[in-house]
Amino acid sequence: MDQGDGNSKISSVYINNTHGVDDDDFYDRNLALFEEEMDTRPKVSSLLSRLANYTNLTQGAKEHEEAENIGEKKKASKSPQMGTFMGVYLPCLQNIFGVILFLRLTWVVGTAGVLQALCIVFICCCCTMLTAISMSAIATNGVVPAGGSYFMISRSLGPEFGGAVGLCFYLGTTFAGAMYILGAIEILLMYMAPKAAIFVSPLHPEGEAAAMLNDMRVYGSICLLLMSLLVFVGVKYVNKLASVFLACVILSIISIYIGALVSAFKPPHFPVCMLGNRTINTQWKEMTPMSQLLMFCHSPELNASCDEYFIWNNFSEIEGIPGLASGIISENLWSSYLSKGDVVEKGSLSSSHAAHPASTRQPYVFADITTSFTLLVGIFFPSVTGIMAGSNRSGDLKDAQRSIPVGTILAILTTSIVYLSNVVLFGACIDGVVLRDKFGDSVKGYLVVGTLAWPTPWVIVIGSFFSTCGAGLQSLTGAPRLLQAIAKDNIIPFLRVFGHGKANGEPTWALLLTALIAELGILIASLDLVAPILTMFFLMCYLFVNLACALQTLLRTPNWRPRFSYYHWTLSFLGMTVCLALMFISSWYYAIIAMVIAGMIYKYIEYHGAEKEWGDGIRGLSLSAARYALLRLEEGPPHTKNWRPQLLVLLKLDEDAHVKSPRLLTFASQLKAGKGLTIVGTVVSGNFLQSYGEALAAEQTLKHLMDKERVKGFCQCIVAQKPREGISHMIQSSGLGGMKPNTVVMGWPHAWRQSEDPRLTAPPLFLSDTVRVTTAAHQALLVPKNISLFPTNSEPCADGYIDVWWIVHDGGMLMLLPFLLRQHKVWRKCGMRIFTVAQMEDNSIQMKKDLATFLYHLRIEAEVEVVEMHDSDISAYTYERTLMMEQRSQMLRQMRLSKSDREKEAQLVKDRNSMLRSASISDHHRRVQMTWTKEKTSQYRITHSGCSTPEGFRDMLSIRPDHSNVRRMHTAVKLNEVIVNKSHDARLVLLNMPGPPRNSEGDENYMEFLEVLTEGLERVLLVRGGGSEVITIYS
Repeated sequence: MDQGDGNSKISSVYINNTHGVDDDDFYDRNLALFEEEMDTRPKVSSLLSRLANYTNLTQGAKEHEEAENIGEKKKASKSPQMGTFMGVYLPCLQNIFGVILFLRLTWVVGTAGVLQALCIVFICCCCTMLTAISMSAIATNGVVPAGGSYFMISRSLGPEFGGAVGLCFYLGTTFAGAMYILGAIEILLMYMAPKAAIFVSPLHPEGEAAAMLNDMRVYGSICLLLMSLLVFVGVKYVNKLASVFLACVILSIISIYIGALVSAFKPPHFPVCMLGNRTINTQWKEMTPMSQLLMFCHSPELNASCDEYFIWNNFSEIEGIPGLASGIISENLWSSYLSKGDVVEKGSLSSSHAAHPASTRQPYVFADITTSFTLLVGIFFPSVTGIMAGSNRSGDLKDAQRSIPVGTILAILTTSIVYLSNVVLFGACIDGVVLRDKFGDSVKGYLVVGTLAWPTPWVIVIGSFFSTCGAGLQSLTGAPRLLQAIAKDNIIPFLRVFGHGKANGEPTWALLLTALIAELGILIASLDLVAPILTMFFLMCYLFVNLACALQTLLRTPNWRPRFSYYHWTLSFLGMTVCLALMFISSWYYAIIAMVIAGMIYKYIEYHGAEKEWGDGIRGLSLSAARYALLRLEEGPPHTKNWRPQLLVLLKLDEDAHVKSPRLLTFASQLKAGKGLTIVGTVVSGNFLQSYGEALAAEQTLKHLMDKERVKGFCQCIVAQKPREGISHMIQSSGLGGMKPNTVVMGWPHAWRQSEDPRLTAPPLFLSDTVRVTTAAHQALLVPKNISLFPTNSEPCADGYIDVWWIVHDGGMLMLLPFLLRQHKVWRKCGMRIFTVAQMEDNSIQMKKDLATFLYHLRIEAEVEVVEMHDSDISAYTYERTLMMEQRSQMLRQMRLSKSDREKEAQLVKDRNSMLRSASISDHHRRVQMTWTKEKTSQYRITHSGCSTPEGFRDMLSIRPDHSNVRRMHTAVKLNEVIVNKSHDARLVLLNMPGPPRNSEGDENYMEFLEVLTEGLERVLLVRGGGSEVITIYS
């Protein structure tokens, strides 16, 4: 104890007293118990301070967790201050309201009728509302860094879906930019400066349309170039102009509402000229009378032949804008779909003669495309996109988790109300023929929605032009950043170059690619053809946002805790269904193309992309599916028809942690042909606490080898004091539930004879131990001998045979294995021969017929041969081999001696071969017990004081071999002779593996029998069944 200032302080080995313990130290005395872990497990106070200083980081290749230590510059940056209104609501309004509202909504209402138009708008708005609910749940489930929709989808559905949907969203945004530019050019050339057209055509619709498309291509390309330059120079200018563009949109919409109300009292005067019930182009009214007549007659003569419809019908004039109180809505309720080239007609006007179809040279207003409900859905849907604008700005929001749901849903409600009310107002105020007149040819070439606006059509024309330009700039600004975020995530290798940009982070290369893709959209030149393309890509994106929310909700992952609670998985599935239905309703072939593109990107990322672990829902789904499948497998043992080899491959590592027999894994891959469970295991000697790093290194070695051999499976590395115990533990514990290995593959222990190492208390005969363990575990065992001679995956075997020596029945393993091997390209050209052994009392002819019938029912093609083994005397060679084996076994049991004694014994072992030849073997029927039990060993040691004297060994050499061992050796020698005779040219020989002795006393003898049995064969696979049937004749 240190007595000092009244505080007693105990000196401890854990406290560095030389530095003192002051209050500012990394650990304080109240947390001394945890001080050793402070590096890896920080104090709660320091953790909270780091979280408090968290700032939203731009989405890039490095995860946002890694960037928390960026330094003081990042901390000093201005914290985000934008609220719900400025940060989410207004940007969403600006992105949702766009070109379609001003250029196509009146035409949609006139063609589909008010009721079907309401239906189209309602379906599209429901789709975006359901998606917004799902998006709100995802956006409020944790901090969303800047990157918005792509970040949410990729972190919820994984890199494969994230990359596929991210690129779809990118393409949709890029084509949206092209669509907005085309809309702006259409407004410019049709309504603001018609004389700016470069290509001029005579007055007939086909030539005029072709000239218009060429003008759109030229001006669109120029506009795209200027906008791209503006974005390249600086995004700050685009952001400054955004508020101006938004003001234009709001003013334009207000002018429509005021104009509709004013029309109830004082309708604007826009007369429409009609011939019968056909609408006349206003350009015809500006011609000279002679030119007007020539439009319908062949010549100005009085007796000239004229168009019948012109002769029988009179000209009339109707009001294009009857006004809100006129009751015109009753006419506009129902649809009026037209084919390309049809004249826009007013159904309520009478026509006195049903004439032939009008010629395109006549001055009518014609339909430029064939319309249908599905086409109108595809054209209108882009006007409800843009709901992701708020989530894309999440990095600038003060409270993103509150602002994104509220602002997005309010914006969708606002725009939905505006669209639905405008459908009703257009139907109630404007005549049907004017509504169906897409380009305003019947109302002096004015923008149709502009005719309703107050005080002048120019409010709408100028407002819509600037709003479409602004929307185009926003698309060209957002799309490159989205591509840059995907590229920096490094999940699609070929996109890496687009992750680079200017020094300030501006995505230069991504902007260049975006401009090129947008140019493709501009070359299409028709707003009505570009709109369905981006509809597909946006719907694909929305579909996966709904899928992500539904998946996370159903999986109930612990991390799924959204602050936004007004969601349900049924709403997400309904949103998915609506998205999918809209895709196929609007254009089934575009839908298929979009899905194929997304599928190709998905598979590309799966095979070639960088592996990322983002805790995504697909991984969670895989876990749930795996758990469900494992529980199903646990319900009962697999049926024989479902049996397949689930392999546990035991590999041995050398001192440098290299695999000794890598060809063993090659053989396993050939046997599996890439299917089923494969576990590759090894045993590291030592203590787990000290050898943990060594075990990790061994596991990495195995994984590298598995990748090289393209083996799909798992690694398992066990640390054990004794390798044989480790193998036993691995066989017992590998696998999970119904996915446990049923077949063990291990290499032949070529060095088993070298186990005379005096440092070993017992020889390392793992094979016999493994056979016992696998038999107890009811697992099959495969032991390839001379594995280094087996073919690699790149060396297909030429024509030859796989020979099966079926000596005892083992459940059919010997039949099934050659069939499985021949599924692989290496063994495909090999035939199959089956040999079985007949004794003297067997009918070999009948055996051959029965075996052929059995193979026929098994649907296995093979040649059959029955080998007859006659009784014969036991040869001198057999006795010699047995005697050598037993003497060696006894000597090994006595090798716990001093060094000098071992040297004497070594000399005796060296001399024994000369004595063996002279030994008499005439009295071979006399049984001599040679098994050394514990009792006999101790008795031998008592009677022989030195236990290893030369006299003792001479007595041992004079003993006759055990009769049972002689019989076993006889069987091994005779079988080996027959097998070598019949199968010396076989590519592979499969052979029943005899069982080991019941106790480990005879393990050396057992190994000797196996050596004799397989001598002279190039490639041998010893097979021992697991005790269950693995093949059946039944379907």
